Amino acid sequence: MRKSKVMLTILAAAMAASLTACGGSSDKGAATTAAAAGGSDTKTEAAGSTASADAINFTMSLVDNTSSNYYKGAEKIAECVEKATDGKITLTIQAGGTLGGESDTLDMAVQGDLDIASCANSVLANYIPEMSILDQAFLWDSADQANYAVTHELGDLIQTKANEHGIHVIGYMESGFRDVFSTKPIESMADFKGVKIRVMQNEGQLAAFTAFGANPIALSASEQFTALQQKTIDACENAVSNCWINKFYEAGVNSVINTHHCFVYIPLCMSDNAWNKIPDDLKDTFVKAVAEGCEAQWQYLNEANEEAKGNLEGAGVKFYDINLDEMKDAYKAAQEKAGTSFDAEWEAAVDAAKAAVK
Repeated sequence: MRKSKVMLTILAAAMAASLTACGGSSDKGAATTAAAAGGSDTKTEAAGSTASADAINFTMSLVDNTSSNYYKGAEKIAECVEKATDGKITLTIQAGGTLGGESDTLDMAVQGDLDIASCANSVLANYIPEMSILDQAFLWDSADQANYAVTHELGDLIQTKANEHGIHVIGYMESGFRDVFSTKPIESMADFKGVKIRVMQNEGQLAAFTAFGANPIALSASEQFTALQQKTIDACENAVSNCWINKFYEAGVNSVINTHHCFVYIPLCMSDNAWNKIPDDLKDTFVKAVAEGCEAQWQYLNEANEEAKGNLEGAGVKFYDINLDEMKDAYKAAQEKAGTSFDAEWEAAVDAAKAAVK
């Protein structure tokens, strides 16, 4: 079980300090807010809202649909922010990718055209190449360890680099550890041989599944269901909850392999334009409220994964354990052969997190 209260305190304090120090599955989309939908400084009040008429309203993008734990988490963030600021700051959640994909919306935030973009850490790495260190397979031993990292030295490094691009990382939701969903059983690493698996569009995942003997194919998330149906791919990977919510079992997936091969964060990237609209005396309060909402999303994810496992088993999907030591050894050997290396300061920050949380 997570050390929730301790981690929440650490996350809020670290995010607030870092921001101050640094200056400062698609369905039809939906917008949810405590105030009416719109960009920054919206002054219209929604029915039932406690927001004041002159509330600052920020728009936050989300590619996931309204039935996802990510949307539930985003709603919780909005609730926490409005409550903590006495209605002075509200959030509008634009879900289902209505504002674009993760790369597009991150670009919008960097350019100051969107208040808050949510994206996978690998997408933010397009602006901060050093963050590719997080794309490694088997980097973290636990979610507590992973979350500690971004609330301490590693989080400070990310924040500094993000500020150089005109954004502030105000918090981290997460997709957590990812597993493999396959149209055929995979009970050993040898079974990965020749398996066409959709992976995220980053070098870390391509390298990992190549090391496992699979044939990784980078496709956008929206293409997965059709690719499985048409047998363009044999497998894909994500949090277990995504397998259920995206109905991959209807596209031929009959096996889930408990690989936990990588951990994915969902950093919330706020534009300079939006950040500068928050009164100085509310900045810490705002960041702490976002942290509280993010902590809730972490728990929603755990619950969604557990529920999805039961639902998938009920639909006839089987879960398989696999020799992870064999996979780790193959990945390590491939990294050494390729001479893979990362920025020394970032490696030290990762090592510090591993040492702090066993």
